[in-house]
Amino acid sequence: MTDPYSAGLFSENPYAAKRDVLGRLVVILRGKLENRALELVVPISRAVKKNEIHEIIITDQIEAAPGKMVNSISYVGFLEIANGGVLVTGDEVICCGRVLGKIAGFDETHLPNHLNIVLFSNARPDGVELGLKLESEIIIKHMDGDD
Repeated sequence: MTDPYSAGLFSENPYAAKRDVLGRLVVILRGKLENRALELVVPISRAVKKNEIHEIIITDQIEAAPGKMVNSISYVGFLEIANGGVLVTGDEVICCGRVLGKIAGFDETHLPNHLNIVLFSNARPDGVELGLKLESEIIIKHMDGDD
């Protein structure tokens, strides 16, 4: 069976519309690495279930995308998913009314324990530098026209 993303069968992002995925921060992280070697999976999406816990990481590497390696990262935190849904590259991740970044891709190093959700942002602050608080709401929004 062929993965449609790896085979290049899509000429555009197939996600025309989807509901927001909501969550709450259950852990705030600190720290940055320059040599993390996260391998972003080729598929542009990952399904998440209610009550799962997943990690949020930020990179400022412009080339971060599905199928690429990411080294320069900061740790943000872990969120608990409040409603199941699908996360797609290009989705905006918002906390306390502030955009943390857009999903660049996903790393599965720690599965089945948790998924690393890697965001792209021009800056690379960690969760402490962002001033994040436990139980803060996270909204992951579909961005029309973003791949």
